[in-house]
Amino acid sequence: TLLVAHGSRNPLASATHERLCRAVAASAAGTTGESVTVLPAYLELSAPSIPDAIDDAVAAGSTVVRVVPHFLGPGNHVSVDIPAIVDAARTRHPGVTIELAEHLGADPALVDLLAARVLA
Repeated sequence: TLLVAHGSRNPLASATHERLCRAVAASAAGTTGESVTVLPAYLELSAPSIPDAIDDAVAAGSTVVRVVPHFLGPGNHVSVDIPAIVDAARTRHPGVTIELAEHLGADPALVDLLAARVLA
C-alpha cells in the first residue's frame, strides 16, 4: 500500500509522513495479525513520486498495489492528477492490480475525529 501525501520542500513534512506510514502499518498489522507494508509516496516536491513508488513496489514483487490519497478534499489532485498517474501505472504494469482508494476526507469517520478536536 502506498500512502500518498502532497509533498513539501520542508523535510519535516516527509519525516512526519514516513512516521505516519509506519504507524498505519503497525496498526493494520495489529488488526490483521499479518505483516502490512505501507510506504510513503508523494504527488510532488518530495520523493518517491507516486509513479516511482508504484514501479518500486512492482519491481519488489507486488502484484497488488493500493494507492491511498492522504488528502482531505476532492480537488484537482484527487480528482484528476492522482487518477491519471494511477491509470498510467496500470498501462506500464498490465499484470498488476493497481487500486485507487478514496481520499481521506471522503471517510465519514473524519467527522467524529474533527468533532473530538472541536470539543477538546
